Amino acid sequence: MELHIQSEAESVLSQAVTIRLEDGEMLNVLHPRQIISFQGQSSQREDRFMDIAGMYRKRKLIQSRLSGPAQFMLGLPAGFCMQTIPITAGSDLLFEWKHILFYTEGMRVERKVQTFKNAVITRELVKMKFSAEDGLLGIVSNGPLHPMKLDAEQPTFVDIGSLVAYPENATLKPCVYGNSIASQHMNYHWEMTGQGYVLLQTGRNDGQLERDIEGDGFVRRVLREVIPFGGVLIR
Repeated sequence: MELHIQSEAESVLSQAVTIRLEDGEMLNVLHPRQIISFQGQSSQREDRFMDIAGMYRKRKLIQSRLSGPAQFMLGLPAGFCMQTIPITAGSDLLFEWKHILFYTEGMRVERKVQTFKNAVITRELVKMKFSAEDGLLGIVSNGPLHPMKLDAEQPTFVDIGSLVAYPENATLKPCVYGNSIASQHMNYHWEMTGQGYVLLQTGRNDGQLERDIEGDGFVRRVLREVIPFGGVLIR
């Protein structure tokens, strides 16, 4: 399936995409507050509460169902990207709902409940699986998406905060890796094996890197570590 999608010029504060729906086309937007303009009849937008196995009712998540002919604009925060992913027969990727910006009408949406341990680490209880003969997902991510192939035997370690989607057949185990210093100074990672590809968001908000680039160099960092009260005296 194809949609008419146009990326708008980026600005300092935000960026946006414009989507045009033809007569008979329908789209479900999972983050309706990102709809910053709409051209069409009022009756062509229908909002309703999401029902994710009854687990998010207290959060009152809302999704919008838009029908064509119409045109609307979605605003994105600075640094975030929107990318479309085709969903066809046999697709088995699992997503967190927060990364799904929209999906085309007619898709089957299944909710996959995580184990309690994984839910505590990721702070997400439910994953979403989409299936269709010919569908399209709009994915929002911090920076561009990058696919990485998994291996059935050799584990791949992926920062939990960077993982957007993974195959349902994959085996995941939360862990840290490397020597003792490495494991003490990293975020939790998924140790993953399986077949297929994972999708990673490549943007990272690293305050330490930003400070280094802006001039908070190596010597100052060392002095803060070795001098008593260095963290207070040296800024």
